[in-house]
Amino acid sequence: MCGIFAELFNFVGAILIIMEKIKYFVENQAFGVCTRLGEKFKISTSSIRLYFIYISFLTMGSPVIIYLILAFWMNIRRYLRQRNNPTIWDF
Repeated sequence: MCGIFAELFNFVGAILIIMEKIKYFVENQAFGVCTRLGEKFKISTSSIRLYFIYISFLTMGSPVIIYLILAFWMNIRRYLRQRNNPTIWDF
């Protein structure tokens, strides 16, 4: 009986670790729109995300389209910057 609980505890721990990795990827690597806006306007990222959620509920999801457009634009800018400034490893 004790072995079952130990295995269950290990399983739940593994799931929590995977969820943390997914959370880190989404928050820091996926788009970073809220983080970039927070850095630009010197506002905390958590408050920007909170306002985004409130506005999304009030307007029935239309800010999601704006968020995706901003994310696409940021990725295009990053790509163009890398292309215009090649490193020694790109040759």
